[in-house]
Amino acid sequence: MKHFTQFSSDISNYELPERFNFPFYYTPHPLAVLAAHELQDELRNNQELDHNFGLDDEKQGLVIGKMFGVLVVENAAGEIGYLKAFSGKLANANHHMGFVPPVFDMLTEKGFFKKEEEVISSLNFELEIKEEDVNYINVKKKLEELKLQSISEIAAEKQRVKDGKKSRKIQRAEAKTTLSNEEFEVFNEVLRLESIKSNFSLRDLIRIWAIKIEEAETEYNKYAIPIQQLREERKKRSSALQNQLFDSYTFLNAEGDKKSLLTIFENTISNRPPAGAGECAAPKLLQYAFLNDLKPITMAEFWWGQSPSAEVRMSETFYPACRGKCEPILGHMLSATNMDPNPMLENPALGKTIKIVYEDDDIAIINKPAEFLSVPGKNIVDSVYARLKILYPKAEGPLLVHRLDMSTSGIMIMAKNLKAHKFIQQQFIKREVYKRYVAILEGEIKDTKGFIDLPLRVDLNDRPRQLVCYEHGKSARTKWKVVEVKDKKTRIHFIPLTGRTHQLRVHAAHSKGLFAPIVGDDLYGTKKDRLLLHAESIIFIHPTTRKEMKFKIKAPF
Repeated sequence: MKHFTQFSSDISNYELPERFNFPFYYTPHPLAVLAAHELQDELRNNQELDHNFGLDDEKQGLVIGKMFGVLVVENAAGEIGYLKAFSGKLANANHHMGFVPPVFDMLTEKGFFKKEEEVISSLNFELEIKEEDVNYINVKKKLEELKLQSISEIAAEKQRVKDGKKSRKIQRAEAKTTLSNEEFEVFNEVLRLESIKSNFSLRDLIRIWAIKIEEAETEYNKYAIPIQQLREERKKRSSALQNQLFDSYTFLNAEGDKKSLLTIFENTISNRPPAGAGECAAPKLLQYAFLNDLKPITMAEFWWGQSPSAEVRMSETFYPACRGKCEPILGHMLSATNMDPNPMLENPALGKTIKIVYEDDDIAIINKPAEFLSVPGKNIVDSVYARLKILYPKAEGPLLVHRLDMSTSGIMIMAKNLKAHKFIQQQFIKREVYKRYVAILEGEIKDTKGFIDLPLRVDLNDRPRQLVCYEHGKSARTKWKVVEVKDKKTRIHFIPLTGRTHQLRVHAAHSKGLFAPIVGDDLYGTKKDRLLLHAESIIFIHPTTRKEMKFKIKAPF
């Protein structure tokens, strides 16, 4: 019980929650916030922890921010305290005073992982020596050059044979009209022999090059085969080690049921645990609680340190557990725990109506409320599309020309027929539609206007969150202009030049963007009553009149 931490503050006035919080979408309970603040004070004043979070300019070493977690628990004596954990390793180690241990310690000096890791490392070293051998490099280069040369010469000879055949055909046709039958027979025989000679010449060339390449391949294989054998052995050992490692990670639930990583992930889409599964703070905390007869009360996770280059992470900000790695694991670990229902299964559009602000025979302009799906989701059918299908049963085609995020309110265009839909959609594709959004950001933006160019892609481990990725991301560009700075918040206009998922939310919150999340952003900032982002105005060309259409709906905030 050495990892059970008692609150340093008086918690007698705090009410315990009735149920454990749903870990993938929640507002931290005040007790979890208090525990997190005590841990943050500890991290802020810790002089012994040799880890550079990027918060101290004088600290040396590679900057690595970390996700930390706190789990408020009740012990057998009825005392309320909390557990602390970090995701992955901290200061290149798994064990630190006061933090719960990993579910499985792969860094144990005499454990199978370290031993096999040394074997794989020796294979890597041996491979590196063989692959950098000058003799191997030279015979490989010679083989490649011979193959290229053979292709070139054989192609040239084939063309010569083809040209000769074409020439002989012309000669034969001309001779037939100018020579006698006897003379033509003699001439035709000469041409036939030329054809045979030409074909033999091609076959000889192919045979000669085959012999040369075979000799070069024999020499090359003296080096290549041992290298390939080493690669196959490394691959086989790495796969076996990974399976053994996954099988060593076993997770408990409140009833003591155990499941390994391989079992937990066997029914997922990938059928395999992703790298780092089981190393996050949440599984560590729950595992320790179940092993030590501690009742989980509530949990929260927060980021500590400098923001990473890809993800949106702000120091001291609370974030939900990741879905790709943790959802299957926590699904098992919390299966016997009385937990809040999944709020994402509830229809957020109940009781809300869609206002039609303009319509004619071709289009309708609507004002979408916040927390209202544009199209049916995985679990919820109710949406703008579903409502419009009922409202306009005779409308043809896809109806919606574009979408808004569920949490975003504001202007949307609906097309009542295929012709109108195609015409307006082409304007979106060609970036000819002018859109302006208004938002309120957490914090004060010093500059008055600017441009953000940060490419985005989905976070495969935590959908639907987006990452900044210069290698695989799609171009995402946004103009912005500050409207007002008041009460440590900034009202701003966004003009998106592209239309990527969560583009404005990420560009606002990311450290390379404005580094100020939109108020109420439950994915990239702090959850509140609603996301303060509104599609305020739009300009496009009407599909029939070909006149410019302008619409503006003032933000409700």
